[in-house]
Amino acid sequence: MKIPLYKIFWDESDAEAVAGAVRKGTDWAIGPNIAEFEGIVSEYLGRKYCVAFNSGTSALHAALLALDVGSGTEVIVPSFTFIATANSALFVGAKPVFADIEADTYGLDPRSVENAITKKTRAVIPIHYGGGACKIEELRAIADRHGLALVEDAAESLGASTSGGKVGSFGDVAILSFCGNKVMTCGEGGMAATDSRDTYERLKLVRSHGRLETENYFTSAKIFDYMTLGYNWRMSNITAALAISQFRKLDRMAGMRRAHAEVMSKQLSQSPVITTPTAVGHEQNVYQMYTIRLKNNRLREGLRNHLAEREISAKVYFDPVHRTIYYQKLGFQDTFLPITDRLSKEVLTLPIYPSMTSEESNYVVSNVLEYVNQSNAAEEEMTVANASRR
Repeated sequence: MKIPLYKIFWDESDAEAVAGAVRKGTDWAIGPNIAEFEGIVSEYLGRKYCVAFNSGTSALHAALLALDVGSGTEVIVPSFTFIATANSALFVGAKPVFADIEADTYGLDPRSVENAITKKTRAVIPIHYGGGACKIEELRAIADRHGLALVEDAAESLGASTSGGKVGSFGDVAILSFCGNKVMTCGEGGMAATDSRDTYERLKLVRSHGRLETENYFTSAKIFDYMTLGYNWRMSNITAALAISQFRKLDRMAGMRRAHAEVMSKQLSQSPVITTPTAVGHEQNVYQMYTIRLKNNRLREGLRNHLAEREISAKVYFDPVHRTIYYQKLGFQDTFLPITDRLSKEVLTLPIYPSMTSEESNYVVSNVLEYVNQSNAAEEEMTVANASRR
């Protein structure tokens, strides 16, 4: 594509960080960069503890295990999300229960969540969509009122905030992702943040084979015991070196994204058939994605094809999880989520990245407006013609 959906923002400090970790010739697996990265994120979020993982999905899986969510329980999740959010409940033998979203933030609708709670409900997993923030304070209050664990899926929104605090600071456990398309990335990687010492210790056990590690396993002659069933979900020391370097540019990259989003929204919002992303209330958005909404599915699909012909990447985030073949086979055919189903047919994510030039941004915007304006005019002509026939 001439204009891809995203480009990774990197500089020589990233390359040097990785090279330095490699040149050390040791600690390529477990090493000091991991603890340093955990400490940096912990301080940034204002959380007591952080545990690095090899992916956001691993962190989410580990969070449910650490919170004793398992067989016979239910976990309330959105369907308008990446599939890992819902799958995490299945990973631990729980049942995902889908609640609907609201149109302001594309996050879980607190009223729908409240209606989905049963005696079996153990946890709620809201997502912060595309670099923004969901109605997390309301969801936190619901979880507290019903004695439920709140697992905050902040995979897309590190750096975002609400009037109540930073995204990632509200959940009993909050998870982050550092996959390639995120605001800051180390290729693959994740993090779980918590204020509970017990949960922190459990997360560390689950991350590394259930092994009680008091020293570097690979360099110590000490015999370590195994306390529980665990997995190999560790982030490598080399990956952590890149993550530290990227994190130092987080606020700068988020600011660049906001600047691009502001310019694009100013132009696109002039169209009556386009809804542009906006910050809700006192929210600070980092625009991991720039998602517009078209007035109907026909217009959305036509625009997507139009952009593809002009080598502009555009993608639907998200198709509902409950509509996938796998979840249909699991028995979710009759799931009723009217807002999710409607919005998922209208959203389209356009390219945005820190290094985007004004020429690239204008090329995207002009092609979007060209298509929707022509389509809107043609539709109005048809409406007038039909009216005259009557």
